Amino acid sequence: MSGNVWEWVQDCYHESYEGAPLDGSAWEPKELTQCDQRVMRGGSWFDKPEGMRASSRARFDAGLRYNLIGFRLAQDVE
Repeated sequence: MSGNVWEWVQDCYHESYEGAPLDGSAWEPKELTQCDQRVMRGGSWFDKPEGMRASSRARFDAGLRYNLIGFRLAQDVE
């Protein structure tokens, strides 16, 4: 779902997907102190339509707080 708020994801920001995990797990360094910026995806109600899609991504400091940014809770059901 897109278009409500930008959503924080667990991944650290990388310029490209080269070297990304192939199993869908979060892309994090072994030491989290090496992760200066995190990824946000999806766009918000304030963005143009072309920016409101899951493939849209941005990077910001994880401490950033703003009314256009949120997160989604999910749980695996087995």
